Amino acid sequence: MRTTITSFVMCFMLCFSFTANAQLSTPRGSQMASVMQRVGTTDVTITYSRPSVNDREIWGKLVPYGMNNLGFGTSKAAPWRAGANENTTITFTHDAKIEGKSIAAGTYGLHINVKDADNAIIILSKDTDAWGSYFYDPANDALRADVKLSDNGHTELLTYEFNDVKANSTTASLTWGKKAIPFKIEVNVTEVVLEDIRAQFKGQKGFTRQNWEQAANFSMNNGGDLDEALGWVNSALEGQFFSQKTVNGLAIKAQILQKKGDANGFGKTMDEAATMANPNQINRMGYAMITAKDFDRAVKYFSMNVKSDPKNANWHDSLGEAYKAKGDKKTAVKHFKKSLALNPAANVKANSEKNLKELGVL
Repeated sequence: MRTTITSFVMCFMLCFSFTANAQLSTPRGSQMASVMQRVGTTDVTITYSRPSVNDREIWGKLVPYGMNNLGFGTSKAAPWRAGANENTTITFTHDAKIEGKSIAAGTYGLHINVKDADNAIIILSKDTDAWGSYFYDPANDALRADVKLSDNGHTELLTYEFNDVKANSTTASLTWGKKAIPFKIEVNVTEVVLEDIRAQFKGQKGFTRQNWEQAANFSMNNGGDLDEALGWVNSALEGQFFSQKTVNGLAIKAQILQKKGDANGFGKTMDEAATMANPNQINRMGYAMITAKDFDRAVKYFSMNVKSDPKNANWHDSLGEAYKAKGDKKTAVKHFKKSLALNPAANVKANSEKNLKELGVL
C-alpha cells in the first residue's frame, strides 16, 4: 500500500511543470523601492533595491573600486549595480541633463563605477532588463558623467533621494553607509512646457481662449519666444471662434509688447484694457504704470477710480503715490491727506502716513 501511494504522488508531481511564474511571492532580503521627483513638468523616477549595511565594510570592499570581473554573466569589467538585485533604473519623461550632459527621455539602467573613496562615474545604459551589472556592455552606454563622493552620516539602508530641488534642476543622491554619491539633473523646463503646449493646441485644449492666454503668459514670463507668445495672445483676443477681448488678455499682450520694446503699443493696449477693467484691476494697472515709469498713465488710471468713487480712501492713497512718483509733491500731499480724512483701513492709513512723512509733512 505504501509503495502504491508513493508512486501515485510521484506521478502527480511529474504531471506539472513548475516555472518561475508559478513560484510564490515572498519577501526579498533587499526590498524594492521607487522615488520620484518632478522638475517643472518632467518626472524623474529611480527604481532600485535596498540592501542594508549590516555591519559590513561597504566602500572598497562590498562595493569594490573600479570595474571588476564579477565572476558571472558576460561582463569582464563591470561597474557597481548601484543597488541590489535587478538593474537599478532611472526614468525621464522628457529630455534632461545629468552633470551637464544630455540624456534623451526614456528609461536607463543606472550603474556607478566607484573609482576610489572620492571619485565615481555615473553610467546610464540602454540595457534595463539585465540582472545587476553582470551583463554590462559599454556599447550600450547612453551617458557617462564624473561625480564626487561626499562624506555622510550613517545610512543603514541604501537610499536614493532628491535634494536641492529648484525650478529647473534637482540633485539626486545615493546614500549608503557613510558616503553619498550626488549627481545633478537639469531640465529645460520652459522648452519642455512650450513643446507640450504646442502639441496640446492641436487637440481639444486648443479650442479654449483661456489656454491661449495662459500659454502666452507662461512664455512671456519664462524666457519663451515673444513673437510666438504675442501670436498666442492675439489668437485669444480676436480672429478665432473662441476669441474674446478681456482685461487679462489685453494686459498680457501689453506686457509682451513692453518686453519687445514697443512702448507705444504697450501704452495703447493698456488704455484699451482700462476701458474694460473694474476698479481693482484699474488700481493694479496704475501701479504697473508707476513701475514702467509712465507716470501720466498712472495718474490717468488712478484718477478714473477717484472720479467714480471719490469717497474711497484707497483710491486717493493710490493717486497720491502716482503724483509722488511723478514729482508733484503738492498734489500728492493733497490726496494723501484726503485719504486720511476718509477714515481709511489700517493698511491704507499706514501707507498714507508713511508717504506724508517721506514728503516732510508729518
